[in-house]
This record gives sequence, C-alpha cells and structure tokens, in this order.
Amino acid sequence: MAHNVQVKLTDIAHGGDAVGRIDGQVVFVPLALPGETVTVSVAPSSSSYLRASLVSVDAPSPDRVEPPCPAFGRCGGCQWQHIAYPEQLWLKQSILRAALSRIGHLTDPQVQPVQGMQNPWHYRNHVQLRVSTDGCAGYYALQSHDVVPVEKCLIAEPLLLSMWQAHRDTQVPSRTLTLRAGVHTGDRLAILSGRGASRRAAAGLPYSCLQVDAEGHHRVLAGRDHLFERVGRLTLRISADAFFQVNARQAERLVEVAATHLELEPGESLLDAYCGGGLLGLSLAGPHNPLFGIESSGPSLKDAQANAGDRGVFWEGDVAEVLRRERPRVDAIVLDPPRTGCRPEAIEALSLCEARRIIYVSCDPATLARDVARFADHGYRFSCASPVDLFPQTYHLETVAVLERVA
Repeated sequence: MAHNVQVKLTDIAHGGDAVGRIDGQVVFVPLALPGETVTVSVAPSSSSYLRASLVSVDAPSPDRVEPPCPAFGRCGGCQWQHIAYPEQLWLKQSILRAALSRIGHLTDPQVQPVQGMQNPWHYRNHVQLRVSTDGCAGYYALQSHDVVPVEKCLIAEPLLLSMWQAHRDTQVPSRTLTLRAGVHTGDRLAILSGRGASRRAAAGLPYSCLQVDAEGHHRVLAGRDHLFERVGRLTLRISADAFFQVNARQAERLVEVAATHLELEPGESLLDAYCGGGLLGLSLAGPHNPLFGIESSGPSLKDAQANAGDRGVFWEGDVAEVLRRERPRVDAIVLDPPRTGCRPEAIEALSLCEARRIIYVSCDPATLARDVARFADHGYRFSCASPVDLFPQTYHLETVAVLERVA
C-alpha cells in the first residue's frame, strides 16, 4: 500500500524527474525540482529505486513557476512547465555534463551553455494527437496511455493549432492525428490513421491530408503527400513520414553551431550519416565539397535526393553495411542518429573513413555519452559539446558534439 513521506530533492535525472533518497533508496519524483522539500506518495517496490507521485511542495524552489497550461501535470507532452526557463537550460547543461562524465568516462568535459529560445513557446512544427473514443483529440497522459483532451497546446506552432480546430469542425474520423507544418513556407499536412476517412470528408480541410492504414499504405485525401520548409538558404521537401527537426527556428541555430565546429574547407569531402532529408549535409557542404549521404528510410532518402538535385551521392541502407560496401575516405563526418544512438558496428565503420573531425548531433545525452566512449576506442577524442534547446518545457535536449581524430 502506498504511503506518504517527506523528502529533500537533491538532483535531476535525464527523463525530467527530480531525485532524492528515502531510507537510502533513490526516488524519482516528476513535477518537482532539485532543492525542494516535497511530500510524495510511494508504493512498495522490489526494484533498486522508487518512483513516487508528488503530493505537495512543502519548500518550493525559487525557480518554480506557475505552469500556464491547464493540462500540465496530467498531459505527458511537457515535463518542465513548472520550471523557469533559464533554470531549464541550466538543468539540461548539468544533465549533459553528468552523462558525459559518468557514461562517457570524461573528466571535466567541456560543455557550453545551452542555447535557448527568446520565446520558448509555440515552437513545435510536428505533433501526434491521440483521439479518444468520444472523438476528443489530445496527448497521452503522464506515464499512461490514457488520452488527455487538449484544446490548445502551448508548445505547438499556431499553424498546427488552426489545423487542430479544422479537424474538430469537420469531424474526420481517425485514431491518431499527426499534424505537420512548414513554419517558413506555410505548408501544412495532416496524416490520419485508420480506414474511416474519405476524400469527401477531407474535402473541406484547408490543408493537405492523407490517410495511412495499419500496413503503412498512404492514400492522399486532399493536396499532396509532402510539404516544404525553409532552413537558412535551403528549401527542403519533407515527406509525410520522414524525419525532420520539430523546431525549425532552432534547427537553423543547430546548423550554424555545427558549421562553426566543422570548419569545412573548399575541396574537403563530407559524409552525412543518418542523413534524413539532407538538412545537415546540404547545409554544411559548399558547392566545392564532395558530399555523401546514407539513410535507411526510403521516404527520407527520396527527400534527400530531391533536395540535393545534382549535388552529392546518396546511398540507402544501414550505415555500417553501406560503409563496408562503399569504403569511402572522407575529410569530415556529420551524423544525426536516432535516439538509440549508433550501433558498435556503425562506429567502427565510421572510424574507418579516417575523417579528421566528426560532428555528432544527438537528441539523447545518455546514448551520446556511450558513443563518445566507443569512438574513443577507435581513435577519436571528445573536444566539446554545444547544446541547443529544440524542446523547451521538456527534458529533451539536442547536442552538437565534436570529436577529433587522434594523430
């Protein structure tokens, strides 16, 4: 049976929970901050740690603020609306530094301050809504698969909010509703799951709309199956199910940070591993830099080829397998792997390319730190990390890490 206990919180964990100890056992508390004294509800557990729910904040942190969203605390879309934004940035920097030290085995790693947003709201260009049995759209609840109805999401781009309202007005049936927008182009695209939608029902929607069934087959109901977005000097095609950064404004800053660290000279070659639609490679390579890209997702690879035109060579497949087959030698590498990071075989194959510098773009401090240690075993020394906040009000963090080849 659960019981209440007061605890002093001393740290923050990757995942967004504050951390304390109860009778020597580590406890994770969502919706709290380091430095606070709180009362929590704790259920018995056989694991080595405890998870608790917040009952009351008895001694609040000076960095605690009133969350502006009425669904915060129930909705799982945000974890940190209760934390003042400057403190969010500091916590993210400390989480990254701790991961690089503990998991990456680095002593005093150089981690620059997190580059935040002037306005840390209304930034997401891509949301996935769940539709409840009574037709209300919202997000999964915190640590649950219950749907919390949300009428207005404070981290979604205004372009998405207008689509949200249009979906409610037309009542097009769907189990999930994915909304995407090109912030700098005004393009909008909705993806509906299930078989209930029809072209007639979608005809009144003022944006492109397609349906995807359980097998992943697409059917265009209105408009087209992709959108366009501008990032810096590039205009990029983005297919419905292709990856693209959810924060277009901060993606521009991410590219600028990567370019500063890459220092690519004319004539030097660049490999863009896990290239997606080509954002990083095409932004970083100039007209006189040979460019190679690798992507395992067919739709993303087609986007990259369309975006590149006659620039570069792009291969479809697993990074390790493609590199073993093609055996390129390049001067520099940029990679943006999925949240799970790189497989050991990929790290070995990337190291055999003999690049002088690797720019590793990561959305997960733990897997970044793990891979930094693995690259060290293959002759690459960690230089520095430059984090960029693409996900305000959440614990997520994007990092540009620099690895140098040891001569």
